[in-house]
Amino acid sequence: MQLSLKLTALVSVFFAAGLAAAAPHSGQSRSETKMMTSKSSRNAAGAVYFITNEADENRIIAASINSDGTLSLDRAVATRGTGSHGITDPNGPDALFSQGAIKASAKGQVLATVNPGSNTVSLFFINPNQPTQIDRLGEPVSTGGEFPMSLAFSSDGSRLCVLNGGAVNGVNCFAVDKKTGLKALPNTLRSLKLNQTTPATGPPGSASHLVFSEDGKQLMASVKGVPPTPGMIAVWDVSGDGALSADFKAVAPPQGGLLPFSMTVVPGKNAVLSTDPGVGFDVFDLSGANKSSAVKIDGQSATCWSSFSTKTGNFYLTDIGTSIVTEVNVDDNLQAKIVKQYPQTNGSSTIDNDIATVNGKDFMYVLAPGAQTVEVLSLDSPGNAKHIQTLKLAGPTKAAGVTINTNNLQGMTSFIRQ
Repeated sequence: MQLSLKLTALVSVFFAAGLAAAAPHSGQSRSETKMMTSKSSRNAAGAVYFITNEADENRIIAASINSDGTLSLDRAVATRGTGSHGITDPNGPDALFSQGAIKASAKGQVLATVNPGSNTVSLFFINPNQPTQIDRLGEPVSTGGEFPMSLAFSSDGSRLCVLNGGAVNGVNCFAVDKKTGLKALPNTLRSLKLNQTTPATGPPGSASHLVFSEDGKQLMASVKGVPPTPGMIAVWDVSGDGALSADFKAVAPPQGGLLPFSMTVVPGKNAVLSTDPGVGFDVFDLSGANKSSAVKIDGQSATCWSSFSTKTGNFYLTDIGTSIVTEVNVDDNLQAKIVKQYPQTNGSSTIDNDIATVNGKDFMYVLAPGAQTVEVLSLDSPGNAKHIQTLKLAGPTKAAGVTINTNNLQGMTSFIRQ
């Protein structure tokens, strides 16, 4: 009975949040691109991207990053794939129970997105001089599994790995070719051995996020537990040719950890900070030095997404239930503390986020599907984040004929001109 109540409470948080609120390329037809501005910015510092994740057609929404860090909506581009929503009762935002559904590589000048309804990944070339202009590279490719939910590029953008979270779950990797698109790499299709469904059932018991270690020698996938059983981080070794070890090493959360969700690398340490809606967040020490810890965020509801700021040296976590951004510092001994919290619009359901450096300053971009907005924060210094913009999505997308839904919007990634 207690287990049932815990699961119901977690699912209800997600539901309540929804209620409250020129390189070679294959290109695409004009009908596949719907503009939300009469004139695209040619002086943009970069762009952010997220997906509509609609069941009949998935689209990437691209917004220009202006020189002051604010955003301007630009266009929506069809992926030639379809979206999906995980099985949860009642329904709500965060359809994929994940972070990293769409990822950009600055070095590779490429953008990739999952299409969870069609079990494919789409790859695009990013025009470095006008980053909202994205052109499809090849056709979408099969992920080798079901319900793809998260992506990770290698540091140079030459390889892309996908996390499948459905009945056929695990990881698979591809070589990135800027002429032909994605080509499956041998010896990278690996199973997580989860007892799952397609679409995935969750949030508890579902996969969440895929990242490479800082040195690129390991590939890690987070899996949420089913209370009271904790989840894990699955770790595969990566060989020089990109092949993955035959099986993964399961790393359990520290004592008190339960539902590892996002993973953000702690720079210079063999460690990751993982959000954990069961407690707040966990620090996983992967070096074997036994410095892992679970840290409680008082009053948190479902803290599930995270990013790191190179300028402040701190991590920024978002909570879908409270719509609060929490700033966290992790010191050289992997001791973590909460620096400050920044409430956003109540009921806005803050989910996926990313941080980008624009003209020497960091800005945080937070998808808030409950309000159908993107919230922009200026990270001026440690303990000093300021909200500077609310980018409204509903009006411009409707005017452009683009369907968005509070329960389906997902992902957030950025690209900055070099």
